[in-house]
Formats: sequence, C-alpha cells, structure tokens
Amino acid sequence: MTGCLRPLFALFLAMLLAACASQPGSSLGELPRTANASVDELLQQAAASKAPDEAAFLRLSAASKAMEQRQDAIATQIFGQLDLNQLKPAQQVFASTLLAELAMNRNDPKAALTALKHPSLEHLGELPVDQQIRTQTVRARALEADGQVLAAARERIFIAPMLQGDASSANHEAIWKLVASLPADQLQPSGTDDLAGWLSLAQVAKTPGTLEQQKAAIEAWRAQHASHPAAVTLPLPLQQLMTVTNQPLDRVALLLPQQGQLAGVARALRDGFMAAHYQAQQSGQPTPAIELFDSSRVTSMDEFYREAQAKGIQLVVGPLEKNLVKQLSSRPQLPITTLALNYSDSPQPGPAQLFQFGLAAEDEAREVARRAHADGLQRAAAIVPKGEFGDRVLAAFRQAWQAEGGTLVAAVQIDQPVALAGQIAELLQVRQTGTGGQGSRRQDVDFIYMTATPQQAQQVKPTLNYQYAGDIPVYATSHVYSASGDQAQYTDLNNVRFCETPWLLDANNSLRQQVARQWPQANTSLGRLYAMGADAYTLAPRLGQLKALPDNRIDGLSGSLSLNTAQRIERQLPWAQFTGGRVESMPSSAQ
Repeated sequence: MTGCLRPLFALFLAMLLAACASQPGSSLGELPRTANASVDELLQQAAASKAPDEAAFLRLSAASKAMEQRQDAIATQIFGQLDLNQLKPAQQVFASTLLAELAMNRNDPKAALTALKHPSLEHLGELPVDQQIRTQTVRARALEADGQVLAAARERIFIAPMLQGDASSANHEAIWKLVASLPADQLQPSGTDDLAGWLSLAQVAKTPGTLEQQKAAIEAWRAQHASHPAAVTLPLPLQQLMTVTNQPLDRVALLLPQQGQLAGVARALRDGFMAAHYQAQQSGQPTPAIELFDSSRVTSMDEFYREAQAKGIQLVVGPLEKNLVKQLSSRPQLPITTLALNYSDSPQPGPAQLFQFGLAAEDEAREVARRAHADGLQRAAAIVPKGEFGDRVLAAFRQAWQAEGGTLVAAVQIDQPVALAGQIAELLQVRQTGTGGQGSRRQDVDFIYMTATPQQAQQVKPTLNYQYAGDIPVYATSHVYSASGDQAQYTDLNNVRFCETPWLLDANNSLRQQVARQWPQANTSLGRLYAMGADAYTLAPRLGQLKALPDNRIDGLSGSLSLNTAQRIERQLPWAQFTGGRVESMPSSAQ
C-alpha cells in the first residue's frame, strides 16, 4: 500500500518545500510583500513610475494592501487599472489569487474559478509554500461553493502535507465535512491514495447499523488504513461518535392519542411502529418491550413521566399532539429522552432530551430547493395554496432557495378555481402580441415550485401549457400525489416532478407489503404515516448516533433522515415524475 511510503514522502516534501521557500527566481518575478506604505502612497508611486512593469507591481501591492484592510471596493477599482500582462508570472499568480478571493468575498465562486484559470497558474508549484497554500485554499473554497464537492476535497487533500498547527487541523476537518456530504452513490473509492481512504471512511460512516456496528466498522477501517491522516487523527464528529456509550434499550413507551381527531393518524403511526418492531424480532434482532400509553387521557406530562419512570421506561416515542410537543419544548429538561412525533412552532432548540420528528411540509419545500439547485437551476416562480399553510411552505422554500443562491422572481397563492387562469397569467406576465391569438410570457423563470393537491394541480398544469409555459419544469411536493392508483387523475400532469416517501415509490418493500396485507390503506397516501411510524422505531435506538454525527443519515421509509442542530429530524426525499399517468422514479441528482 502506498500509505507505507507516506512518512518518507512527507519528509522529502518538507525538504523540497524548504528549498523553495525563498522568493521565486528572477524569471518568475518577485512576489509583493506587506508594504509599509499606504494604499494611496503605493498608487502615487505607480503613477510616477516610468517603467510599466514597476507601475503594475506597485498597483498590485496597493490592491493587496487594500484587501488586507478589508477595502474590497478599492481593491476592485485598482484591479480595473491593472494590466496583468505587465506582471511577471509569479505576480500574475498572486494577482489571480487576489481576484479569486475578491470574488469569493462577494459570493461569486464561478468568477473565482475563472480567475484561477490564468495561464500563469502553471508555475504555482515553483512558488513559495505559503503562496501555494493561499492559492489552492481559495480554489478549494470556490469549488465547494460551486457545488464541486469532490474536486474541493481533492484540492484540500493535496495541500494537507504543507500545513501545520491549527491550519492543518482546520483543513483536516474541512476534508471530512466535504466527503461526508457526498451522496452514497458518489462514494466510489478506487486506488490506495488519500482521497480513496477518505471516501471509504465516509462510506463506512454512512453505512446503516447499530452504534456498536458503526464503531466496529470505523475501527476496522483504521486498522486497514493505519497511516492515513484520518486514521492517525479521526475527524471530530467520528471522535465524538466513538465516545457515545450505548445502553441497551429494553423498555420503550409509545405515547399516542387513542381518541379524538388525531386517533386515525395515531393508529397508522402505531401500526407502522409495531410492524417494524415485529419485523426486527423476526430477523433475530434484540428488541425492546413496547408499552402503549393513551396521550388523550394524559392530564399532566409530569405525572406521565413519573409513571413511565416507575415502569422502567428508557425512551418515550410521542406525543403526537402539537400542544404537548410545544409544552415539552419549553421545558429546561425532561426526565426521559423523548422522540416527539410532531414539531413545536418555536425554531429554538428545546431541552437536550427532546428530539422531534414529523412529516413537515416545510421539509418538502426545502427538498424542492435542494433538488432544483442540484439540477443547475437558478430562477424560480412559486405556486402555493392561499392561507396559513401556503404562507409556511412558501417561506420555507424562499429561505432554502435563497440560501442555495437562487432567486425567487415571483409567487402566487391560488384559491378559487375561477381565478386561477388570471393568477397564473399575472405570475408569468403573459401578454398577447398579435391579432391571431399569439402571446408571450416572461423569460426569467427556470422552473416552477408547486405545492398543490392533485385536484389543484390538474388545473394548474394545463393552464401553464395554455399560457405558453408548458416548457417550464414543474417541481412539486408530495401533496400532488394521492397514490390512489387512478392513472386518469394524473394524465394532465405529464412531466411534473415531485418528491415522495420511499414507502410510496417502492411497492416491493417487504415491510410495506407485509403491512398492506393487513391494512390495504397503507398503499394510499396514508402510507406516509405508516412509513413515519416504522422510521420512529428505527430512530429510537440511534438518536445518540445522529446527535454525535450530524452528517450521518438513516435511509428510512419516510426519507433519508438526519438530525439538525435543533434536534429535529430532517427528511431528504427521492424523486419521481408523471409520465402518461404513471409514476416513474427519477435518478438521484448530480449533487
């Protein structure tokens, strides 16, 4: 394995870099140093200089000084007066690096990457180590911001041997963050270099399993890659995971309402939860005892927790009622770790013992933003229902889409069918351009985000086609799909893409088939609740893992599940599209 040669290579590299640490040779030119003169003084010297190359060098020094003082606007103005062709190659590399840093400061990674394509970068390896680090670090940052995650990781791995101290540690963690964020289908290690080692470690960390299985897999990886940088020093999230102690989960309380408006929802959740429990028993896995509690009879959560503690309950799954979840989230701590099956309205983290899991429509709005960004789209229009629900999903989409760097150019909240055509015409700025009925629409929309029922969608999509927008891709949430089996319901929704739970997209799943034999409604839209119940069972013993390893995911039946900093489970969903009334699964996106 080439890893055995790493210590010798590192020693040789250190000797080589030390030899190159002085200023580059005269043919490459001298690099600017921190000037004692002010920006204005350097510019005055440049204006007075008779030699074009000296004047260019002084302007470059002035731009560097301005950036040191965080005066990006002045630095940009100086670069507008600077002819890079008057600089020597080393100075051109320096200038290109500054231009890339300026671009990153204004959140423009593509401009940064363009700046780093200057021909002078061929000489980067001949320049002092600190310049190589600076240039390649900004390139790594730009690649990451541009969505080229694997390339960014490769860049950071290359510079890792040049770094020391805090810079080395920060780069080490940055490499892990990058590879851990890659989807499983992009973790394809080949060869024995450091990148292959990082990818295989990420593969190990993403492989589902119990805490003991995951710890054992990481230790096995370390034994196989003993000289790899991540084996010498595990990334911090993995260090934290290795310190998590796993107490056997022997008794679990399932706290759900058996009466009232939520009783039907609770039954589906309970049946999904218990089906996953029985499947685990049949496969020979250790399983806890499950005790059912009726939350509709609970008058005091304090009394409930005292009773649960007296019965040896180690984990509570529930409650479902939003008012009870809100009550728990406002407490400083809970006596028993609790996985609530709903979300409180507060964005603030609750007590350390409270985790929250639900089928949030906001998750799906964020999933649309993630997928559209991964598909390379930039400008969105939105169609959502009128009312509080529409307000919430639109706000979630807007926030997520802008965080991805996208632009929401227009939005409409649909209500009465009779007004729909006019609302969409206004959204798309439809204009009639001739007496023959020809028209035009705005051209600054790359796709439409839609949350709508199947009935609403059956009106929206034909209206888009009629109003010259049939070619605009539509990305919808799962609300557009009822899973009724009626193909005629979807014939007007051709090419509409939507996110959906794995449960409803995979009719061959063994647990779904087992549940549907007893409860056929599990094959309809109610299947999402059965999937959530099953996933609550899977999550129960793994909350500590997810908390220690935020990049870890569980491939569940309600989505790919992860835990955010507020201890809320977030879902990432697979995609499908309507084709001739049928539902066809789509491949995962490139990112």
